[in-house]
Amino acid sequence: MQLRTFLIAGAASFMAALDTLVVTTALPTIREQFGASLESMEWTVNVFTLCYAVFLLTAAALGDRYGRKRVFVLGLVLFTGSSAGAALAGSIGLLVLARAIQGLGTAMIIPLALTLLVSATRPERRGAAIAGLGGMVGLGIALGPWIGGAVVQYGSWQAVFWINVPVGLVLVPLAALLLAEGGRVQRRLDVRGILLMMAGLFGVVFGLIRSVTLGWSHVQVLPPIVAGVAVLVAFAWWERVAAEPVLPPRLFRSRGFTLSNVVSTLVQGGMLGAVFLLTQFLQLVLAYGPLDAGVRTLPWTLLPAVVAPLAGVFGERFGVRRLMVASAILQGAALACFAVVVAPAVPYSLLWPGMVVAGAGMGLFYAVAARQPLDFVAPSEEGLAAGVNNAMRQIGIVLGVAVLAGVFAAGGGYGTPALFVSGLRAALWAGVAILAVAAVAAWLVPAAPVRRDARPQALTTTAASGGDQPVAP
Repeated sequence: MQLRTFLIAGAASFMAALDTLVVTTALPTIREQFGASLESMEWTVNVFTLCYAVFLLTAAALGDRYGRKRVFVLGLVLFTGSSAGAALAGSIGLLVLARAIQGLGTAMIIPLALTLLVSATRPERRGAAIAGLGGMVGLGIALGPWIGGAVVQYGSWQAVFWINVPVGLVLVPLAALLLAEGGRVQRRLDVRGILLMMAGLFGVVFGLIRSVTLGWSHVQVLPPIVAGVAVLVAFAWWERVAAEPVLPPRLFRSRGFTLSNVVSTLVQGGMLGAVFLLTQFLQLVLAYGPLDAGVRTLPWTLLPAVVAPLAGVFGERFGVRRLMVASAILQGAALACFAVVVAPAVPYSLLWPGMVVAGAGMGLFYAVAARQPLDFVAPSEEGLAAGVNNAMRQIGIVLGVAVLAGVFAAGGGYGTPALFVSGLRAALWAGVAILAVAAVAAWLVPAAPVRRDARPQALTTTAASGGDQPVAP
């Protein structure tokens, strides 16, 4: 059961994660065909991230209530259908709509793939299984620009979306026939909580996305963020009084659960915020084409596929916390290396060592980041915990891009190669600082609690370990 579940969950997660960035290299071609504005082009990327981040927790809650396999299969159907819709889009508006539905489908696929795999795996092999799945997600995100560049250069921009369709058509019946249900929590759906949560996240994520191009003082930036935060405060209050909250406040009374999500947010934001600028550096400053730039990032993008499975094995021996600390340190060191060597005419030989270090750090992160929060929740809440972690990581990406792009704009710009490098160097050091904070936070995560056989729904730890107190399901 575990192998077939892993193959289905891994293939679906890789396909969905790939579309996070695969379209970026096709944007110039799409813009030329439709005669679209720059803002419209940005929304083909941003609307995917927006819908993905906002709907993640809702998808997890729906999976717990109506069945994880059922929601997972629905996500595959939505993703496959919207991929075909994007390829057939006759206008930029229809393309943006299809990308929004892709984001919704991805929000159903990735967290529920994790919980389905966890429920189908024996406890002693769970760490390696989660690490392998995390590696598939990380590989999909990392290979997106390279695959997109190759497809566009030798095919068309529509092929970027068509490649999902045959995979999805195979995965839908396989998932429906071969996957076990993976558990269901029979409780009322907290509709008011879900609406408050989605509205609050929408305001915050929308404002952060718009800040990259409009600046922090624009009416589309600060007001949505402030309103979103206010709604999230109302959501937190409601969850404290709701009879069956969609996001139980007791989860965040666990220091391990809270800090695990803080670390995921910081690492994802610091690293992928830097990737956003470094991929532009390769093309705009060093003048590599989309495919050439993708090929030169292979030491970075392929290494997680090798490191992540190994990290799953070593996680049992050395502990997840140590691997998370090592991940943050390695990725921070990689950004520091880039900050030292970047220049308008830097040779590639000075860049690839940092890419190797970054790839090793990303491999460790994707192997254990999704697993760590699950150590601090009851089995019945693993789907919700996976949704929370994925949502925080997506918000981390948006926040990281916004913050590092702001630092880049303050320290440089797009005017000349020298100006770009000046801004990039400042942004890279900001990324180093974010990852340093992440390393400290990772070290403060307590040791994973031990599940007692007599009480499988509770999480316990000894007082001597300095961990969290028991958490009731």
